[in-house]
Amino acid sequence: MKEKANAIEEIDVRELIPIKRHENLLKKFKELPVQESFIFINDHDPLPLYYEFRSIHGDVVGWEYLNKGGREWKVKVTRTEGSQGRECKGISTLIDLRKVGAEDWKHVVFHRYGMMETGDTMELVAADDPKEIHRILIQKFEGKHSWIYKKNEPGEHVVHITKKAGSSLGDDGYAIVNEFDVRPYTPTKRHEMFYKAFEEIKPGEAFVFINDHDPKPLYYQMEAESKQPFRWEYLQKGPEEWKVRVIKTKE
Repeated sequence: MKEKANAIEEIDVRELIPIKRHENLLKKFKELPVQESFIFINDHDPLPLYYEFRSIHGDVVGWEYLNKGGREWKVKVTRTEGSQGRECKGISTLIDLRKVGAEDWKHVVFHRYGMMETGDTMELVAADDPKEIHRILIQKFEGKHSWIYKKNEPGEHVVHITKKAGSSLGDDGYAIVNEFDVRPYTPTKRHEMFYKAFEEIKPGEAFVFINDHDPKPLYYQMEAESKQPFRWEYLQKGPEEWKVRVIKTKE
């Protein structure tokens, strides 16, 4: 009688804040033997983590979606070959843009930047000078980050981006016109609700939303992409309820 194959470990990371999800799963992959797998469950598409895995460990990451959408994104991760892996000494993460799809770089970089704490450093590696990322950082986060070229040669550019300080938020003279709870909805629907609410308010107006984890990555995505100035103010910070006031400010 044949022995049953060992069951693949399944990890549900939805109860963790985003940065802890990345830390735990990166550690899990580092310790994973060749040709073995684990499955994890997330509440949104974890594509940025896939690129972080590949940036650190190379092209040895098997990544299979078992379920897509809703609050249950399920991914099977397999180590296809052995690899040394990069030790992230002096940096909090590594993103190798040479391994990131051209259509995904903005989402990957600013999603991960949004999880960084003050003093954390991201190392970017690129075949071409990542000046578009630099331009966005200067436009949106000037005075709140540093950008240092560690290598700047044809075919290989290495940059260290350090988050220097958070935003100083707060405002007077605004009117709250909407308040809503996004927790019952899928991540995609949450984003739709947020952007719709922001589109509908006028300068000098605000809305409040409630989430089940720190929505800081959304803040940095807004900072990178929004042409309309705004302010972001935490009213409550966890552990189960995160409440944020978003104010559309005047020019």
